Amino acid sequence: MPDNLTCIRCLETKLADELDRLLWCDDCLRVARRRAYSRGWIVGVVFALGLALYVGVWIRPDSSLIPTAWIAVLAVAFLLGTRVAREFIFGWARLRNRRAVEATPPAVESTQDPGPDGGHPWE
Repeated sequence: MPDNLTCIRCLETKLADELDRLLWCDDCLRVARRRAYSRGWIVGVVFALGLALYVGVWIRPDSSLIPTAWIAVLAVAFLLGTRVAREFIFGWARLRNRRAVEATPPAVESTQDPGPDGGHPWE
């Protein structure tokens, strides 16, 4: 294996030790995790609100039940929904493994002779 490889997400050349098995660098992994975290949080909120709507409309707990228990159930639903969604979203990003989605390709240096006056060879 060569010493230097290109990260397929950001197109930066890194040492082979800095890339994982799908050729993602640490920075790209961090960005993907952060994106999955924010989207997972949104899914967790929607899931907890959906459960709260279900409990409020169909179950209709009366005052004899402990209201803090229902709040605890909603909090756990939020936390579990967030965690599961985050892992699914990150796993899906890794599974898709789209190459160079947000990359800016490195500037290609010209290998042609600049000419005697230092300008472009065709001038």
